[in-house]
Amino acid sequence: MKLLASFSFRLALLYATLFTLSVSILLALFYWISIRRPIEQVEASLAAESARFEMLYREQGAQALVVKLERRATLPAPRQAYHALIAPDGTVLATNLPSWPPEPNLRWLRIEADIYRDGEEYDHEALVLDRRLPDGARLMIGRDVQDIDDLDEGIRVGALWLMPVMALLVIAGGGLMSRAIGRRIDAVGATARRVMAGDLSERIPVRGSGDDIDRLGETLNAMLERIEASVESVRRVSDNVAHELRTPLTRLQAELNALQAASPERKAALIESANDEAERLGRMFDAVLRISRIEAQRHQPEMREVNISALIEDAADYHAPQAEERGLILDTQVERDLATVGDRDLLFQAVSNLIDNAIKFTPPGGRIALSASRADDGIALRVADTGPGIPSEHREKVIERFFRAPAAEPVPGFGLGLSLVAAVAKLHGSSLRFGDAAPGLAVEWTLPARSG
Repeated sequence: MKLLASFSFRLALLYATLFTLSVSILLALFYWISIRRPIEQVEASLAAESARFEMLYREQGAQALVVKLERRATLPAPRQAYHALIAPDGTVLATNLPSWPPEPNLRWLRIEADIYRDGEEYDHEALVLDRRLPDGARLMIGRDVQDIDDLDEGIRVGALWLMPVMALLVIAGGGLMSRAIGRRIDAVGATARRVMAGDLSERIPVRGSGDDIDRLGETLNAMLERIEASVESVRRVSDNVAHELRTPLTRLQAELNALQAASPERKAALIESANDEAERLGRMFDAVLRISRIEAQRHQPEMREVNISALIEDAADYHAPQAEERGLILDTQVERDLATVGDRDLLFQAVSNLIDNAIKFTPPGGRIALSASRADDGIALRVADTGPGIPSEHREKVIERFFRAPAAEPVPGFGLGLSLVAAVAKLHGSSLRFGDAAPGLAVEWTLPARSG
């Protein structure tokens, strides 16, 4: 029962059954074409001849039929002709058959018609149609079918040898197929068990053949990579959150402890400071959760056509007072009627984060250049500032949550702004690049343009 429960065994059994059935059908078809069809052709020819001879007998009598039968026996033909005409009283009027049944069978007969040549006997067999004529006479006509019988015997002997060989081949082939499939399924199971044991780096071996099991392995490997990345992301976020919480929680605890001995005026200041710290922590958690939801694709984006030109102008207008307050020039050059398909709220927040990031790190009197234009691969959006920029060795890390370059330490923030931008870009199937604005940082974001 355990063997029958095996998928690979059942598949091999199905293969063996289909193979055997296919070979049997081919053998039956070959037998019909080689044996049955020629026999049927001989039978049809003899039936037609018998009908003509009966008509001749009725119209011209026995003597005319005897002449016809004897002439038929001497005519060259692919098959030797045989006959016997017996009168109603049992007198043999004409024959070249060595023997026949004493009583008419009114059906097809097989009669031995051995031939003697040069003192040697050669086995021959005739297919004979035995019929009774209207006046009681008996007419038998036939043809030599020894060649068909020889072929029939050869096919039967060959089949007797072929069947055991075919059975062995089917069993061997089915066993090999069962083992091959079983090994590959076992490899998938072994990988799954190692992953369950905690090794998320394990992957299912793929042969590169492109078959069903390979495609399944590739899909499962992609799933494992996603799981590993998610678990690593959770671990990294947990470590980062724990690290980021240590200082504000310590500060919050110190402020709460100071409340016990503080004067009324001092208490109000400490409570306000503690409240600000709590709000700051709340904003940090909100940002972390939003990034996590986007990266895990639990956020259901409202994908629709978005006018990127108008969105960028709105974001620039929103941050214009902030830039003016810091003494910055916010230069906007946006091509009209640029459109993409995406979630407008997420896109607005991502663009807003880029502008806010540039404002934070650009010293007073600096310039922020915001541009968007059509490109061969979509819509090219660029935000460049004249701040300190990001060293090349840190550019790949700036999208990691809580990462802050040394130059960013004096600037308030959590290190989450560019992480959110990267998550939104990935959600929209777009690319984000960081370059040198000489001086400052240039962020280039290529969005897919709306088709049509």
